[in-house]
Amino acid sequence: MKLIPTLLVLSALACGHLHAAEKKPLKVFILAGQSNMEGHAKIETFDYIGDDPATAPLLKQMRGADGKPRVCDHVWISYFTGSGENNGEGFGKLTAGYGSRQKPDQDGGKIGPEFTFGLTLDRAFQEPVLIIKTAWGGKSLHTDFRPPSAGPYQLNDYQKKLYYGPPGHGIPKDIDQWLADKKRETGHYYRLMVEHVKKVLADPKRVVPDYDPSQGYELAGFVWLQGWNDMVDGHTYPSQGKPGRFDAYSELLSHFIRDVRRDLGAPKMPFVIGVMGVEGAKAGRDNLEFRQAMAAPAERPEFKGNVVAVQTAPFWSEELGEIDRKYEQVRQMRYYLDSEHKDYVNADGSMTDEQKREHLKKFEAELISPAEVALWKRGASNAGYHYLGCAKTFALMGRAFAEPLLPTKQKPR
Repeated sequence: MKLIPTLLVLSALACGHLHAAEKKPLKVFILAGQSNMEGHAKIETFDYIGDDPATAPLLKQMRGADGKPRVCDHVWISYFTGSGENNGEGFGKLTAGYGSRQKPDQDGGKIGPEFTFGLTLDRAFQEPVLIIKTAWGGKSLHTDFRPPSAGPYQLNDYQKKLYYGPPGHGIPKDIDQWLADKKRETGHYYRLMVEHVKKVLADPKRVVPDYDPSQGYELAGFVWLQGWNDMVDGHTYPSQGKPGRFDAYSELLSHFIRDVRRDLGAPKMPFVIGVMGVEGAKAGRDNLEFRQAMAAPAERPEFKGNVVAVQTAPFWSEELGEIDRKYEQVRQMRYYLDSEHKDYVNADGSMTDEQKREHLKKFEAELISPAEVALWKRGASNAGYHYLGCAKTFALMGRAFAEPLLPTKQKPR
């Protein structure tokens, strides 16, 4: 199987579709990760993309002549996801709706990076494209996606001291049971990912009806977008606020790259690391430290030329982020009012539910303007750890992930 030897960046290509005279191998790209690879941007936030002259052309690519999300003629997707043991597959021609799904085989009304990733590939390649996406919310690299060559999950010195000490908050009540559960969970989603990729590649025609076995397929790239569950795990990655806190993540990700290449028989498969960028330019220290750890494997000599780190922080919507910070103040006020030891207003130091609602309503109205409310509804549909559910952000990410994987000398379709 012939593989792309290096990662090459191609600038934007013109629109249009031409059919190649000769059949070429099916281009296969794998997308994997946790909730942000699932994608929580509702289709209703598409219009926000058109508000910015810089991204308005991208919105035109995302919609057909009828104004609805475009359906690709040359890109197919198999999306494997679920919850717990209830996993399933949705597949077909790529369009919007292959973001996070409550039911794997049903349109979830959302997009992740896959939509514009596929649209960008569709314009660049003459050959057909297959995207295999495997993503589950709330999954770590240290346990759930732990690669085989990293070995079993081991307690670090901090955990040993904490877990075998006096009982307390966040400490396993039954350490033996916790360790048994950890052993069972370790690598589970890595194995599900590899198994599904192999299943699809064993019979590509099931997903790509026009597939001709004589043309074969080429594993042309892998994109990884994950990180939240590792970044917030203060037990697996202790020493908060100190440099090098997430070095272990860099090692795990390096193992992951080697293992997926080995297990899929593609030793030089191009690999794109989507570096987590929630909170954008105003991220805290631990967030910034984690970004460095995520990007670090791309600088290793062994990965030179075939692993690239793509920063996603530049795609964070700063204006929506500012509004989200105000909504966080509203959430904090709600918590304040609901805290028994902080109630006030009435003679007995209490507030009725109606008084709380009125106080909160006034507080929010004074803090967030009607224009900001309208902008929020237009561009955001989820929480900060999901990039605010902003389609503009996910559209820019998907395109950026595709660009390093594009050919240099092909006419656009």
